[in-house]
Amino acid sequence: MDVILLERINRLGGIGDTVRVRDGFARNYLLPTGRALRANEANRAKFESQKASLIARNEERRTEAQGIAGTLNGKTFVIVRSAGETGQLYGSVSARDIADLLRDQGFAVNRNAVELNLPIKTIGLHTVSLVLHPEVDTAIKVNVARSPDEAERQARGELLTSAEAIYGNDEDELLEDEAEETEGESEEEQA
Repeated sequence: MDVILLERINRLGGIGDTVRVRDGFARNYLLPTGRALRANEANRAKFESQKASLIARNEERRTEAQGIAGTLNGKTFVIVRSAGETGQLYGSVSARDIADLLRDQGFAVNRNAVELNLPIKTIGLHTVSLVLHPEVDTAIKVNVARSPDEAERQARGELLTSAEAIYGNDEDELLEDEAEETEGESEEEQA
């Protein structure tokens, strides 16, 4: 089916482009969401009459998205979740979780703007890209940790995906204590 795009759509085209798409994509997504019109003479005339307002609305949305992207770019957000000793989360962090976190922090970000191919399933620092407008994207860091204290340690660069990082290495401490005791005993024998 041929459609006239009313806004820029990634990997498809820009405003006013006539493109051929699959019928289901047009019927189920482009036409109901108001992103396209069927390509016929009546709709071409309708598009030409509305072209200036469509371009102005697109420019307004892009400017708004650039403002949000400027404040978000490079920021780090902390998500606290339960995880096992090896750093494997008991659940996962999805695009919806990230969008809710950003919304709670006061940023108007839609769930569909979060580009997350697979849910996050391990603790650590993860880079997540946000597509706020077809022409505006940015990246944030998500620090997934078991506690706020652990999030601070991860932010400093510590790797906390092993049991030693969580509980400390008790064997090393025991060996150090034994070495100190042995030194103390040898000094007593010499005296």
